[in-house]
Amino acid sequence: MKLISRLFSALLLALTLYPVRFVSATKTFAQCLNEVQNGTYGPDAGVDNSGRPVPNIQDATAIPYEICVTACGGGSQPFSWSDFSSEFSSWLLPWLALLSQLPFGANDKLENFLSVVLTIGSPTLAAYSAALTVLNGRWIARRFSSSSYPNTYQAVRTLSSLQQAPIELATSESLLASLVVLHENDEWWIELLEHLNYTHTWSISAATSIAWVLIAYIFTVIESLSNVLQGVEVNGQAVGSVWLWLLPVVIAWLQISPKCDSVRVKDALDRANKRAYVARPDGNPKPACSVSDHRGLSLNEDDDALHNDARCTSPIYNYSRLFSWTAAVEEISTYFREATRRSRLFQPVATDTEWVPGNRYTAIHEQNRCGTSFEVVAYCTSFLGRPTRWGSGVWGRIIVASFMALLLQWGTAGAAIFVVWQTPTKGLGCRSGSYLIYAVFSTAVWALLLLSSILSHYSTLNFPSRDLRETERYHARAELAAMLSVFLRRLGKTLAAANTAWILTTCIFQFSAFFDRCYCDSSALGLGFAKAYNVIQFTSVDLSTMRAAWIGGVFMAIGSAALYVGFINVIINPPLPNNPNRE
Repeated sequence: MKLISRLFSALLLALTLYPVRFVSATKTFAQCLNEVQNGTYGPDAGVDNSGRPVPNIQDATAIPYEICVTACGGGSQPFSWSDFSSEFSSWLLPWLALLSQLPFGANDKLENFLSVVLTIGSPTLAAYSAALTVLNGRWIARRFSSSSYPNTYQAVRTLSSLQQAPIELATSESLLASLVVLHENDEWWIELLEHLNYTHTWSISAATSIAWVLIAYIFTVIESLSNVLQGVEVNGQAVGSVWLWLLPVVIAWLQISPKCDSVRVKDALDRANKRAYVARPDGNPKPACSVSDHRGLSLNEDDDALHNDARCTSPIYNYSRLFSWTAAVEEISTYFREATRRSRLFQPVATDTEWVPGNRYTAIHEQNRCGTSFEVVAYCTSFLGRPTRWGSGVWGRIIVASFMALLLQWGTAGAAIFVVWQTPTKGLGCRSGSYLIYAVFSTAVWALLLLSSILSHYSTLNFPSRDLRETERYHARAELAAMLSVFLRRLGKTLAAANTAWILTTCIFQFSAFFDRCYCDSSALGLGFAKAYNVIQFTSVDLSTMRAAWIGGVFMAIGSAALYVGFINVIINPPLPNNPNRE
């Protein structure tokens, strides 16, 4: 933390504390080096590219920082529109255009804009939510793998599609049990799955955008490696690496095809719930709409600050729905497993009837799925064990998704830092420091929002206790956790917005030669003012080292992106239980 504080303070010092000295450079660095080689500033005013004094001042290829400021001025080198437009359009513009392929779905321009800001501000969070979504899909398939009761396949598909929705269950009045047991509700599952079965996946537009970005990246990388010295201080090699995370994240969401359109999701549930039936005490099921306005499965539309992120259907907010979604899935899967167990023992729902054998078209006859509300609830209620308060396997999924997200974030950002670090003057400078701050803040935003989701779930847990004092203490802790959750979420979003502005400003500074000044080119941030020096004339050794570092950075960034995409492709689309399409 001290290192980050030092980095941030030093960068602010470099960019704001000396406005008079940093307004503009009086000479180009090449002119300054000629004056130093001519002895204008004394016989000891020049050094070599390792910062060591040279015996002959005419052999100097670098200038110490203090001499650089004196000879050249503290400002940046002259702005070149041709360099800026070329680098900006080649290295940054394609990535900004690719943002349009991210899934949104909030049907609110402000919410969608905030989703983009949160994605740019924390690629770690974006990659984490995508990885978590595919891990959840595999987990739910395994959770239902032992179930064979009717509608198991529809339940898995439906619940997996509802990861982007704030679902809640109603177990009272046999509402949820009726959805699982009653044959009248078969149409409910079919209707809901049919209206959720729309895709946000590959299209000509998406494929064209990805191809454009990938081809532009490859071409610019090849061009930069073929002529390392051309515009080395405004080169976008590092910028291309620091933005490369966007490509695998977009590809992942296109493959996942999240059901995130809030209007369509709500409409699908409303349509299905009009067909819902609920068991009654007399054994004659009735339409749920004629009994009450509650439904077994619905959307949480409570207007409270604690669940703001969970209500937003943009997929990047999947992190906030993990615990509530897992709890809902476990509750439904428990019903299906118990109903499956009893059906395999040939036990009908109604206790006073005999088991009616099925046929080639229906494994479980409809008469075996009828009963009173009490019998329906009892049929799918297990007394062997209840779901855990946090959800089974949830921490393992969090760890795996976190690892993949951090791998992608630090693989791409690390490549950018490495490329700039190895470009003379070697060391920590304005450019590498800016990319380091971006990666650290991205990680911090993810950590804050993940902690916020954990505290939010903790604040909603029930704590059954007969001790009144203990119950009061728990409620006090729950209220504190809720308040802290809201605070951490708002802090994380504020940091994400600041980080978005930071990386965009950094890229513009890179291309506009704002960083091409004595302080930044001397790596004074890492070396310190006394030891900093500005390399102006590159040697053949420098060129080969730079080219090797740039190639290494490209492979590092591409490798981490490829590993992430490979992980998504391995985990996605697990075999589903009771799949009617299976041969």
